[in-house]
Amino acid sequence: MFEAINPTDIHKTSGYSHAVRIGDIVFVSGQVAIDEHGEVAGAGDLRAQVELVFQNIKVVVEAAGSSMERVGKLNVLALSDEALPVLREIRDRIWEPFGYMPASTFAIVAGLASPDFLIEIEAVAYVDRPG
Repeated sequence: MFEAINPTDIHKTSGYSHAVRIGDIVFVSGQVAIDEHGEVAGAGDLRAQVELVFQNIKVVVEAAGSSMERVGKLNVLALSDEALPVLREIRDRIWEPFGYMPASTFAIVAGLASPDFLIEIEAVAYVDRPG
């Protein structure tokens, strides 16, 4: 099974899918701080952007039939290492109840798609097969 995932309760994409589900695996495109109206949110506010990015990931993985508890990998692109403690705090709050932390990559990049974006996060999740 190969399926593009583009939930209607998140901002629209242009030229890509929010995620692609291939069998039991969901590959979530890099999510940034764009709200459901397509507006950049949290300009200059790293914490607000990280919260919205994880909320966007949650919307996408749930639309694909998965959940945050099934996220196995995160790829994080940030503009500076100042993002790391904020990212860890929010990530830990989300995943600690599940008893594990996803495998993660953290990279510092020179820029993202918009100068307003401070962070971008991709995810890979698993979808349980119906029993």
